[in-house]
Amino acid sequence: MKRLCLFFLILFAATTGTFAQSNYNIRNSIDFFNIYKHTKDGSIKALSESDIEGSPYLNKEFSEGTIYTNQKIQYNGIPLRYNIYNDELEFQTPEGQVLALSTPEIVEKADFGDNSMSYIPYLLGKKMKRGFFTILEEGAVSLYTRHETVFQEAKEAAAYKDPEPAKFVKKPDNYYLRNGQEAAVKIENKKDLIEQFPDHKKEIEAFIKKNKTKLGKADKLIDLVKYYNSL
Repeated sequence: MKRLCLFFLILFAATTGTFAQSNYNIRNSIDFFNIYKHTKDGSIKALSESDIEGSPYLNKEFSEGTIYTNQKIQYNGIPLRYNIYNDELEFQTPEGQVLALSTPEIVEKADFGDNSMSYIPYLLGKKMKRGFFTILEEGAVSLYTRHETVFQEAKEAAAYKDPEPAKFVKKPDNYYLRNGQEAAVKIENKKDLIEQFPDHKKEIEAFIKKNKTKLGKADKLIDLVKYYNSL
């Protein structure tokens, strides 16, 4: 696989607020590929999947999608897929070449298959990072899923143990809330959840109790965020 560096890269503004599909300069996939044709590419390390169990991808097959950029350009008809392990949005050229977008900060939103993803800031401990998240609900407060896959090295045979091949192991999804333009925060317990709604704590606590909202249930969290955004 090759990583591309966009020749037209400038300082992009951070992803802002709720996404609205309007006022975009609409272009098709040919425009997208023509832009990337003129870029300089350099090789990166990639794991060979031939002898590895599991998959690093959210969905291994490419799906025709749309990329909305922070420059308010909409590119239609791009074959896309998401590499969870590398946290990369990959696309396929008409020649069948698989490339990874090396400037993901341009992505305001990417729709492909059943997936809708954004590249946003988030907190990991006390550090600010950026990455791709699946959008579950958008509004004053937005709900996202962060996917995680780890790579396990092959294990040799040992006493009473058969050898194990190298494999990708999918971890449980994590849920994040983003208040306006702030960095998304991981929801690890009920206290974390309630603190993301400081202006309506009593209403949120009552809603959680009444609806038996659980942290690991996406549908329950979506209902909660919808309720808050309606207040």
